[in-house]
Amino acid sequence: MPSNVNRGILQASLAYACWGLFPLYFKALQAVPPLELLAHRVAWSLLFVAALLAAQRRWTWLGAALCDARVLRSCAASSLLIAINWFFYIWAVTNDRIVEASLGYFINPLVNVLFAALVLGERLRRGQWAAVALAAAGVAWLTVQAGAPPWIALAIAVSFAGYGLLRKTAPLGALEGLAMETLMLGPIALAVLAWLALQGQAAFTDSGATTRWLLVAAGPITAIPLLLFAAGARRIPFALLGLLQYIGPTLQLLLGVLIFDEPFGAPRAIGFGAIWAALALYSVESLWRSRRSGTSA
Repeated sequence: MPSNVNRGILQASLAYACWGLFPLYFKALQAVPPLELLAHRVAWSLLFVAALLAAQRRWTWLGAALCDARVLRSCAASSLLIAINWFFYIWAVTNDRIVEASLGYFINPLVNVLFAALVLGERLRRGQWAAVALAAAGVAWLTVQAGAPPWIALAIAVSFAGYGLLRKTAPLGALEGLAMETLMLGPIALAVLAWLALQGQAAFTDSGATTRWLLVAAGPITAIPLLLFAAGARRIPFALLGLLQYIGPTLQLLLGVLIFDEPFGAPRAIGFGAIWAALALYSVESLWRSRRSGTSA
């Protein structure tokens, strides 16, 4: 295997592993309300990304982006979706719903496929339709067992699929895109933090040094996996990238069950099993199609 591909596999795997270990970070900040934690994540990410851009002197794109209505509309929409995704994920982790959050990222690839058909007009193959139907059956089973749909998982999956769809067609790269998104969300985040400070409810000033440093770390913790992912995605086939993405939710699920003692009984296992079977079908079908296309080429 070429060294360039090996480097890509390592970079993408590290990115997904970082995302999979996120519950450890957010659990350490469980005392901070989710909305305040989201505001800190946006603010420190903006500062960290700005420092990276300054160090690399990559500012030339910003003026053109701010004058391009299409870029602004796209970034405004992706900013809203990533903020929704981050909020629900933070809420899930800090409210002992890590297993349900992992479910959201397990079904995300299949929501992507569904969006491709409904929004982009792509024609799905029979294997893809079967995978989507099997995943839907798993979600339906979980709904019946719990007495309500897994709203957190669905919100995470749909918001991230929508974000991915917008980023797929966005003209900005990973670092520039994150810079624009945090730049748009930054004023709101700073307003929230300022209001909390005025009310005497700011965790940054009312907590110890450990909490303060963990909040500051939200910047690199957010940006570094994204940059690793962007670098790795350019070096490896898309089908292989699709398989590696299951590292993240698998680690989250294991943390939720083995470390944080969240329930995972037989009824939930059946629902997850149907979704895992759907992912296996989707992955095998994608690999087969990829190899067939490579052989034809």
